[in-house]
Amino acid sequence: AEEITSKVNTIMEFKFTSKEVPTVEEVQDIVEKVLIKSGHAKTAKAYILYRQQHQKLRETKDMFVDVSNTISSYLKQSDWRVNENSNEDYSFSGLMLYTAGKVIANYTLNEIYPQAVSKAHKEGYMHIHDLSHGFIGYCAGWSLTKLLKEGFGGVPNKVDAKPAKHLPVVVHQMVNFIGCLQMEFAGAQAFSSVDTLMAPFVKKDNLSYKETKQCMQELVYSLNIPSRWGSQYPFSNLTFDWVVPKDMKDKPAIVGGEPQEFTYGDCQKEMDMINKAFLEVMMEGDANGRIFTFPIPTYNLTKNFNWDSENANILFEATAKYGMPYFQNYIGSNLDPGAIRAMCCRLNLNQLELINRPGSMWGPGDNTGSVGVVTLNMNRLGYEAQSKEEFFKKLTYYMELSKTSLEIKRDIAEKNLKSGLMPYAKRYLGTFGNHFSTIGLCGMNECCKNFLGKDISTEEGTEFTVEVLGFMRDKLKEFQKETGALYNLEASPAESASYRLAKIDKQKYPDIITAGEDTPYLTNSTQLPVGKTDDAIEAVEHQNQIQPLYTGGTIFHTFLGEKLKSGESCKQLVRKIAENTRLPYFSITPTFSVCKDHGYLTGEQIKCSECGQPTEVYTRIVGYFRPVSKWNIGKKEEYKQRLEYEENKSLVSEFKSKVVVQTNGTAMSEAEATAVGDVKSYKVFTFPNCDKCKDTKAFLSKISLLGEAVDLTDPNGKQVFQKYYKDIRHKLNRDEHGLQLPVVLFFDKQGNVSGVSQSLETTKEILS
Repeated sequence: AEEITSKVNTIMEFKFTSKEVPTVEEVQDIVEKVLIKSGHAKTAKAYILYRQQHQKLRETKDMFVDVSNTISSYLKQSDWRVNENSNEDYSFSGLMLYTAGKVIANYTLNEIYPQAVSKAHKEGYMHIHDLSHGFIGYCAGWSLTKLLKEGFGGVPNKVDAKPAKHLPVVVHQMVNFIGCLQMEFAGAQAFSSVDTLMAPFVKKDNLSYKETKQCMQELVYSLNIPSRWGSQYPFSNLTFDWVVPKDMKDKPAIVGGEPQEFTYGDCQKEMDMINKAFLEVMMEGDANGRIFTFPIPTYNLTKNFNWDSENANILFEATAKYGMPYFQNYIGSNLDPGAIRAMCCRLNLNQLELINRPGSMWGPGDNTGSVGVVTLNMNRLGYEAQSKEEFFKKLTYYMELSKTSLEIKRDIAEKNLKSGLMPYAKRYLGTFGNHFSTIGLCGMNECCKNFLGKDISTEEGTEFTVEVLGFMRDKLKEFQKETGALYNLEASPAESASYRLAKIDKQKYPDIITAGEDTPYLTNSTQLPVGKTDDAIEAVEHQNQIQPLYTGGTIFHTFLGEKLKSGESCKQLVRKIAENTRLPYFSITPTFSVCKDHGYLTGEQIKCSECGQPTEVYTRIVGYFRPVSKWNIGKKEEYKQRLEYEENKSLVSEFKSKVVVQTNGTAMSEAEATAVGDVKSYKVFTFPNCDKCKDTKAFLSKISLLGEAVDLTDPNGKQVFQKYYKDIRHKLNRDEHGLQLPVVLFFDKQGNVSGVSQSLETTKEILS
């Protein structure tokens, strides 16, 4: 026995480094081999049978949930997962969700997914989100137009309501719709163009401002009642256009399900009333001055956004104080505002190109969303990989496993939709064909530290991150082509996953680098570490290189220690970010406190400065405001390490790349505009039947500049394009159909790409 033990120890010392902890199975494999090689065949056979029996016992044990322990751990709040979701309060309803969710999650992992997928999740190589909702979709954006045209109903054995004729009824139907659909999805429910589509009801009934505000008050209060399983508020997002969108301006307005004689473009005054009323309700808070968690309002910053209007002043006052709105950047990002309503027929999508999921991080566009989300633990890959080749090999393996799990999830959700398990989704959606399979990542900063020895803020860390995201995008294109399903890349919020994955990392590899001092956690997605800088512009400039590479959702939170000094300061900061970056989605996030007697207090005040009573300290956990006391322990550690941005420094700091130059609808940095001043030649990449391509080619053929047209339907043409693609892909714009054509590359006298254009207008601007 001592001889066998000695041999086993020798092999283990040779096979594993001092920082690696072998698993039970790995040790048993070695014991088995040593027994066989040492001539103990009979003992080895008995040992193999012993292993098989215990493996079956472990698998059987994994199939069951310890009900007694599950209930007591919730009642005693001894499991961190009791606070996994800060939107869920400790309650009997919460106990039911916690217990049932654990059963469903266990069933999903062990009965639905193959062993390799289940193992990767359990061992923390990846995180399958919302396993407790394993049979249904993740999030969805809905067509408010459809609800207004058809009313709320059409579900067997449920009450039917005709299309709304008056604004109070619109509010009731929206609240009921979100409440019912929230029960059939794991995550956010969204409506777009809320102000545009509500405005005709104000106009038709000639409502006063007081009546309009009463309706907005009812909408907001109703969406902040715990009416979802687990005593949760419905996770709702409402997007406001602010200005009537071009594609809706001339459309007849819908009231009572019927088109009116006036158009949406005739309702700007009423839109302004709705926006003012909604903002005032949100800014006033509840009876104690507490912020409303939902709905999350998203405001579209378009090129015709009126920064100096009365409503804009209210918007930025509210943002300075509460930070409640999100801003969808249509100024510098080159995203198309109309895409949120234009998720075209599934069959028309170019499967060779990734498309940006219409809508914002929390508010997918009409009739789209995500069927499921898997987040990869980049930190683990960075720690285990000894070379770039090994890193990308591991990344490919776990992306393939993610694809497997998401294809299974899509198939199950689609079958359950058709069979009636989600009756309202079946009525208003009908199919998950326009929903994306979403793959995200967590801990890229820690990955860089473990793999490169440098964090993500360094030049090497940033370049590696861009390379990784480019690799993942290319891999998702392959998945799309292979499966025929839509895939996208997301900066996962990872509210609980960031702690769970770091916790497992530390258990497996005690010397692995994670964030956190007392409690481990991973920095969200590809964000800078939370304590890196107090200058928002420095952080934004870094993220501006990275965040536009995501296609499924990403956000930059401008964390502030307290409210901004004024709405004007807030406006300056928001405008500065929108006009100088390609960041698609961002927030201004102050920290504040609420006393039950004295209401709103500036900054973090554990005790009220007026009466000394304990307060609730509020800031964003991931996408919404909740009291810090409700956060899980990983997020509490992150908050403790968070270095808030300083207002004065952020307002004074300048972007190194200067402002974005507007070129007839296309955003271009000043540095890029300067670079193209020395154009010596060009290549224009086109499709034969593309009218825009023909117009651009015709213009270029008439100027005295050396160049050539390249047909992308020709294999040689594709090869030429691929030669440049890696270096220019972060500059290319995509719409719901894929890559926007034509693509014109301009070259300097050294033959380097000095400019990129995807429209005739930009081409003319560059050459002027």
